[in-house]
Amino acid sequence: MTLDVALSHRFKDFALDVAFEAPAGVTVLFGRSGSGKTTVANALAGLLRPQSGRASINGTVLFDTAAGVWLPPHLRRVGYVFQEGRLFPHLTVRRNLLYGRWFARGAADGASFERVVRLLGLEHLLARRPGALSGGEKQRVALGRALLSRPQLLLMDEPLAALDEARKAEILPYLERIRDQTEVPILYVSHSVAEVARLATTVVALDRGRVVRAGPAAAVLSDPEAVPTLGVREAGAMLVGRVVRHHPDGLTEVALSAGPIFMPRLEVEPGVSLRIRIEAKDVIVARGRPEGLSALNILPAEVATVRRGAGGGVIVQFRAGQDLLLARVTRRSADALELIPGAACHLVMKSVAVAQADIGEVAQAD
Repeated sequence: MTLDVALSHRFKDFALDVAFEAPAGVTVLFGRSGSGKTTVANALAGLLRPQSGRASINGTVLFDTAAGVWLPPHLRRVGYVFQEGRLFPHLTVRRNLLYGRWFARGAADGASFERVVRLLGLEHLLARRPGALSGGEKQRVALGRALLSRPQLLLMDEPLAALDEARKAEILPYLERIRDQTEVPILYVSHSVAEVARLATTVVALDRGRVVRAGPAAAVLSDPEAVPTLGVREAGAMLVGRVVRHHPDGLTEVALSAGPIFMPRLEVEPGVSLRIRIEAKDVIVARGRPEGLSALNILPAEVATVRRGAGGGVIVQFRAGQDLLLARVTRRSADALELIPGAACHLVMKSVAVAQADIGEVAQAD
């Protein structure tokens, strides 16, 4: 699947002008509120007619203003999941799901009702009405309804924004299942770096209506130049590791390309690949290998790039094995340690620094 988008649209006090290509997987439109994310999604769904531009999915043109092409929304086969489930309150979960399947008439591909129910863990909810569901359950039903419409593109506009942290933790594994177990391409709108690290294959970062960075998730998240858009306080890198073993003292050992790291026990089987987000503020830098520390995770690394902001902070990008990590340090520390490209260092991270919400499973092909 390839989604090609190029569009411009001007509102009274905001101008959107974006162009990007989204390969297969989950493409996250990331940016602060007002950056234009939802406008792009609405244009693809046919809910907004851009003043100029063109968009296509696998060669199927959704709109082309120069050629006068405008495919009506009901013919686009685009599933849209909003911040709220928007379920029919008078229908059971089963009938809400079947409503989605009604739109799939004539489409030979797509997931079956039974498979979607299993995928999203909805078996015990089928007889209930939306009023008896939690927020996370409602979103799972909304996802199922969208999948059963057999879309060629699934749009998700901040589907976790209205949920508390417990409900987000509940639904994220289901989103990972959709990413890894279905062939439906996803355009996911978010302003949460944690969600990006857990879900994204590709990231398109927007700022004030413009694309400021686009590419594979790991590359964008670890790029110091993307930090102003992603947010300095949330800056961090996404690594992929493999669970090696569970130790008797309650720690799980994960193999990264630069060496092993240890985390509080994870309830996953050895051999499983994980995405692990490590925040820049949780990385301590040493020029030599430190001794006598309580921190268990010490990785050899080399300075790749250094980004000095206008204030007293510095974002340093390190290469550790095949991975890129970020550390946030003061200008004084960067100068004292002589952190320049090529400098050999060791990165120190506490085992308890990585939150459970920042760890997710990935498909073997990821």
